Amino acid sequence: MKEFFIGIVFLILVGVLASLGFLLFPLLLLIAFVLRFVLSAVILLFFIWLLGKLILFLSKK
Repeated sequence: MKEFFIGIVFLILVGVLASLGFLLFPLLLLIAFVLRFVLSAVILLFFIWLLGKLILFLSKK
């Protein structure tokens, strides 16, 4: 009887975790979109800074 209850509790916990994963899916999509936007902005700012550094380096010669 003890094994039966442990099996039922395990199945319930797996179901709860699967439900949480399903409910968190839109949040994960939003995080991925925000992270893509932030990384794109950081890379763009880095290349603008690098271009300015190159222009200043070439103008000093």
